[in-house]
Amino acid sequence: MAATDGPSVIKLGVEDAIAGLVLSTEANWNQTEEDWRVFLREGVVFGIRNGALVVATAALLPYGGNNAWISMVLVTASHRRRGLATRLVDACLATATKNGLTSWLDATPDGAMVYGPLGFTPTLQLRRLKLVKPGAAAARPPAAATLDALRARDLRATGFDRSPLLTAFAQRSGSRIVSANGAIALVRDGRTARHIGPLCADDAAEALALVHAIARSESGPLLIDAVASQSAFLEGLTASGWIIERPFQRMRFGSAAATAEETPFAVAGPEFG
Repeated sequence: MAATDGPSVIKLGVEDAIAGLVLSTEANWNQTEEDWRVFLREGVVFGIRNGALVVATAALLPYGGNNAWISMVLVTASHRRRGLATRLVDACLATATKNGLTSWLDATPDGAMVYGPLGFTPTLQLRRLKLVKPGAAAARPPAAATLDALRARDLRATGFDRSPLLTAFAQRSGSRIVSANGAIALVRDGRTARHIGPLCADDAAEALALVHAIARSESGPLLIDAVASQSAFLEGLTASGWIIERPFQRMRFGSAAATAEETPFAVAGPEFG
């Protein structure tokens, strides 16, 4: 489609955080206004307007080591099937290529069928799980850990530096970084549920023990995006009441620009990697 065959692709500003939140809420996603501000402040969010209304978005969030994450590909229901999402993803890829960045994303099964022909290569798979917690939290929470410890472990698990993202998460009201027996995780607010991740550990038993401790100290619903290849961890979660909601396929556009030293047990979320 030529650039003139429809509304223009524009760059959105921080003042558009609420407009983005309207789109992700319509899709029943878990992002908050603060999440949108991360994309708008630290990355670039491309959008399409119908008059003053933002009807479609896609975000490119750069990380260290010449890597970037593509996410928040959203189109309001009344404007779907017009090629808007493809145009916005193309804008993200063009920007990444111009800046020498390898692009990553976490796709739904339907999305993976779209991104594959564009040149994206599958890597690992994820499973989103939810735990609904009735009643009030009563158990003692796991021990607090430092942001520096989380950043160091996340670098080993991803191969690239995500300090600005992790710092933004840690500085939010309600966020906490916790650890136990070699495992470490970040817990933060979402729009409808608290999110656990990234989570790193030396083995599945350590990872499960930390998740169980977090769950016992929380009073509301929890989400976690587990790495599917960590089968013992995934089986332990489902055995303790976590329900698999949906799969995601991690995909990469371009040559690998990062080497991870370990595989995480859970990630920061499909929108953040």
